[in-house]
Amino acid sequence: MGDLLQPWHILVLFFVFLLPIVLIGLIPFWFICKKAGFSPWLTLLNLVPFGLGTLVLVYLLAFADWKTIPPTMAAYPPPPQLPYPPQA
Repeated sequence: MGDLLQPWHILVLFFVFLLPIVLIGLIPFWFICKKAGFSPWLTLLNLVPFGLGTLVLVYLLAFADWKTIPPTMAAYPPPPQLPYPPQA
């Protein structure tokens, strides 16, 4: 009973519990970086300890110019033209 917490038990607990939690936190940042036009690999900044990497990534996303394409004017049809009044 004394060998309940061997070092490999802690490793197994890490992969069973902590790894899925980390992945759940990284996936949204991955898609946000892709949609903003940045490299999705910036998501790995979240792995820097004490939340400093996440803070850097959030500031980068907040204050950078996003490389997105503005919507085209073709998406908005022009207003209908009224007929001209008859000339006398």
